Amino acid sequence: MSGAVKSNVFGSSGTVAAAAGGLKWESVVTASTVTVESNRGYFVNTTSNACTVTLPSSPDVGDQVILLDYARTWDTNAITIDSNGNNFQGQADIYTVDYDTEGQAINIVYSGSTNGWIPNSDIANALTPVAPPTQRGIFGFGTTSGYVSLTNLVNSSGVIATDTTGVGTARADLAASTYGTDKAIFAYGGGYVSLSNLVSNSGVVAADVSGVGTARTNLAAATYGTDKAIFGYGFNDSNVSMTNLVNSSGVVASDVSGVGTARADLAATNYGGDKAIFAYGYTNANVSLSNLVNNSGVVAADVTGVGTARRNLAAAGYSISA
Repeated sequence: MSGAVKSNVFGSSGTVAAAAGGLKWESVVTASTVTVESNRGYFVNTTSNACTVTLPSSPDVGDQVILLDYARTWDTNAITIDSNGNNFQGQADIYTVDYDTEGQAINIVYSGSTNGWIPNSDIANALTPVAPPTQRGIFGFGTTSGYVSLTNLVNSSGVIATDTTGVGTARADLAASTYGTDKAIFAYGGGYVSLSNLVSNSGVVAADVSGVGTARTNLAAATYGTDKAIFGYGFNDSNVSMTNLVNSSGVVASDVSGVGTARADLAATNYGGDKAIFAYGYTNANVSLSNLVNNSGVVAADVTGVGTARRNLAAAGYSISA
């Protein structure tokens, strides 16, 4: 027995061993009682009721039975082992042997009359699947016949909502990025402003925060390091090559200069799970260079010859199954 008998219940722990060759799996058990056979596996579904499992009365040494928590509900409705006159872990068949842990799997083997049935394994498979985070998007600001300060939320199915107005200073030619894993930030833009607007994980845009580095337009932004962001490059009377890091709380840092060729009208995206890349854009002509950003936010030197030179493009991350 893998623990003391407490209130007539055997405690148990261990790891699931491979089933013996030729072991047969039976249909899912949903009844309140079941008598099992040696060298069989049973999925026991206790969603609607508890279940008493009666073991074979005349097993041979080496016989085994495997029981699995089919619906991860043994913590709500436990199974009770009736060893049917045989010992269970050296104890006579006068105790109640309950298994009441979510996701449990039991592999018991008959060892002979002295110790009877012995759990070869009785682990709780505790890793409950976690749903991926709901992914949403937001479009914001821009120009029609003049600058606008409206946003449009995008739900996890790609449906764009109607306009939300009055979300900070109206402007265009700004940039935006995710930060903090579940929030967003808009910053800079037309009229050469150096303000930003944080977006909560409910899609609510906050009031302007000013003084966030050199005012500029036509820049790019991307996530890096899984929970931070970087704004880079742009135009302010001339092209600039500066960047501004954003920490996981949405605070924009001061300028970092000299990070590759000064240019505007470029694009940026995250890649590799925790890094970013700026690419293309315009100097005095369209360019076909890129700059990698490591997971600490450090921008690397130019890499040239990266496809057709162009500007005013866009970029986004994507994933592909292995």
